[in-house]
Amino acid sequence: MPQALVVAFLAGGTSAFVAADKAVRLTVDGVPRELHTFADDIGELLASEGLGVGPHDLVTPAPGAHLDDGEEIVVRYGRPLRLTLDGRQRQVWTTARTVEGALHQFGIRAEGAYLSVPRTAPVPRAGLTLGVRTERSVTFMADGRERTIRTNAATVLEALDQAGITLRGEDTTSVPPTAFPRDGQTVTVLRITGSREVREERIPYLTERVKDPALFAGTEVVERAGRPGARRVTYSLRTVNGVRQKARRIAEETVREPVGQLVKVGTKPLPTSVAGADGLNWAALARCESGGRPSATDPSGTYGGLYQFDVRTWQALGGSGRPQDASGSEQTFRAKKLYVQRGASPWPHCGRRL
Repeated sequence: MPQALVVAFLAGGTSAFVAADKAVRLTVDGVPRELHTFADDIGELLASEGLGVGPHDLVTPAPGAHLDDGEEIVVRYGRPLRLTLDGRQRQVWTTARTVEGALHQFGIRAEGAYLSVPRTAPVPRAGLTLGVRTERSVTFMADGRERTIRTNAATVLEALDQAGITLRGEDTTSVPPTAFPRDGQTVTVLRITGSREVREERIPYLTERVKDPALFAGTEVVERAGRPGARRVTYSLRTVNGVRQKARRIAEETVREPVGQLVKVGTKPLPTSVAGADGLNWAALARCESGGRPSATDPSGTYGGLYQFDVRTWQALGGSGRPQDASGSEQTFRAKKLYVQRGASPWPHCGRRL
């Protein structure tokens, strides 16, 4: 009886051992192999095989899934890809083992595209740097014509060359020639001609006004006449597609410095009257002689002011400078002094209006 029990126990244990053993197929990065395992789930199997997996790796079925006899397990390791797609850089991960597979995984259209490495090149576990320029449609407006091309060029200048358009001299484009041409973009070619022009320009002078107590209030005398200076200015002239642009100043040189004007301004109070001449009609005389304008000058330039003094007579009466530069009240004061000395004779035609 005991011998029979031992035989039965051994027979049952052997059956359990055989039932726990599983034959599975494990494919790691495309390399398959057959193996036997007692693991209960996928994660236990991978651990027993020394296969660590990370967040960027792909395992099917999932590591927590139950492991059955005859199971097929696929492990694909993630690979870092430093991808520059149409001028924009980014870091991505792929489980594809070739460049072509990675392009397909990311939905990148490879037909007509420029690739920095061949499509068939492997993507190693350490990663790969990949530059992709997809084929784009770009339109150029040049010399009155419109040209549309399909291109995978890296720059507008390279696409121009493919379109058979040449930039000469100062020619450029509506976007920087080094810019990346975008799909559907329209680029205008700017034909530029340039020249230089030198111009003489006036430098205005400043006026300094100085108070002079020796002059009557309202009188201004130019002590030193101002003189404008001169400078030589160089301008850059450009025409863009036949249209002349605003001139741009690029250099200047002073040829002659300006000379400031010095004006003396009277502050001396005017006398209120001149005995023997106050009651006369000085306004009527002024209207007759000058139309009542203090700054009036005769055609010869000899006589000036309300009462048409000559400079010698004016200065003999105590005036400074020219009579037409003095105030109307000072001119009337001087005219009264002249009348006291000589009567109405200085004004042979208009004197009777006094």
